[in-house]
Amino acid sequence: MQKYEMYWRIIASLGSFVVSSELRQESAPGSKSWLTRSPRKQYPGNPEKHRCRILQPPEGLSADRTESCASRCYEKFDRDAACQCDRRCPQHGDCCEDYEYLCIAEEDSEEPERFLELEEETEGAPVGSLYSAPNSCQGRCQEAFHKHHPCHCNARCQEFGNCCEDFESLCGHEGFSRSSDAITKEELQGISEKIYRADTNKAQKEDIVLNSQKCISPSETRDQVDCSPEPLFTYVNEKLFSKPTYAAFINLLNNYQRDTGRGEHFTAQQLAEQDTFLREVMKTAVMKELYGFLHQQNRYSSEREFVSDLKNMWFGLYSRGSEEGDSSGFEHVFSGEVKKGKVTGFHNWIRFYTQEKAGLVDYYSHIYDGPWDSYPDVLAMQFSWDGYYKQVGSAFIGSSPEFEFALYSLCFIARPGKVCQLSLGGHPLAIQTYTWEKSTYGNGKKYIATAYVVSSTQ
Repeated sequence: MQKYEMYWRIIASLGSFVVSSELRQESAPGSKSWLTRSPRKQYPGNPEKHRCRILQPPEGLSADRTESCASRCYEKFDRDAACQCDRRCPQHGDCCEDYEYLCIAEEDSEEPERFLELEEETEGAPVGSLYSAPNSCQGRCQEAFHKHHPCHCNARCQEFGNCCEDFESLCGHEGFSRSSDAITKEELQGISEKIYRADTNKAQKEDIVLNSQKCISPSETRDQVDCSPEPLFTYVNEKLFSKPTYAAFINLLNNYQRDTGRGEHFTAQQLAEQDTFLREVMKTAVMKELYGFLHQQNRYSSEREFVSDLKNMWFGLYSRGSEEGDSSGFEHVFSGEVKKGKVTGFHNWIRFYTQEKAGLVDYYSHIYDGPWDSYPDVLAMQFSWDGYYKQVGSAFIGSSPEFEFALYSLCFIARPGKVCQLSLGGHPLAIQTYTWEKSTYGNGKKYIATAYVVSSTQ
């Protein structure tokens, strides 16, 4: 769409006689970043550990409304929108009226710093909603007009006579589908802080000793050079793994074929292990906080409905390769996959540790180490998994399984396919999720394609 952007800006601005003369160029995922090194941070057993952070302009979030910059600051140019909220709209004279108030003020506040995360099969994926049924307004109330949809759910669809049949029933009252019922950034930050405080099963400082070694620049991640002669994990207190949620989580990790294109076929025991994991995490304060919040937000009417949806979105099978049912959100995010000779997913520290201990993972370097002085922390690293390379893989370090499961689920439910801005221990943190677009479950609901940490702050 980029090469047509000039054309669409001219067409859109004829009414106000504002014609832009500059052809826009959007930043690519591989665009240049600047590396800075912050003061050293002390870790048990590793006094030389330092933190690298990548400075890039904050990216904004997409929005359902197209005449305001609410939740749209710095999104990419959208030719279907009535006005723009990207960084160059002031140069082109097509900003929304509230751009300066919402976006300039927002830029002055503390924002997460972003580092590059590569997910091959989701690069360029469209921002989506949790639902995909194009003939229904389920989850689509007040969304932007999309010319490829057979019916619409925006504020003017009745004026144009192209509303979906269930527009009145779903969008005419306060409920899950209505934009006014959306979860705000402040609410996300509040619940994420509660989840952070509730994670009593996390590792303590003395439970993990990291040896992060070499910090490299983003431009070096493509070189596939092993800059760290020692393992990442010097020590892990494996008594953690006897805790019920850890044990249930670890039992799931070896239930998958890592190569996409090879179908997953679960035994009765393996299916039972999925239920055991869900049952154990739901006993924790972390997941009780999450469910209570989502119930209050009208997302789920009962815990049973919530658990059923978690099972579908995380463990439901879909096809990334040539064979049916070769992948799932849980496999991709937590266990890891190999596609076209590259590691995809693999965002879990427990999986990394056990595979490194078995001699299958070789830690190379890192480009980012988070600001937390205790666990959980965040590390964005490069590594080889049984000969397959991961260029940038972010992971929480020292978190409990229920903590990661809760935050990724929260962001997928509240900001599906978008950047989700949270707060942990007073530090901003952002998680990116993507929806699987090619198949659905239930009433058009989407599976998790991936979820991972994309940014933090100094």
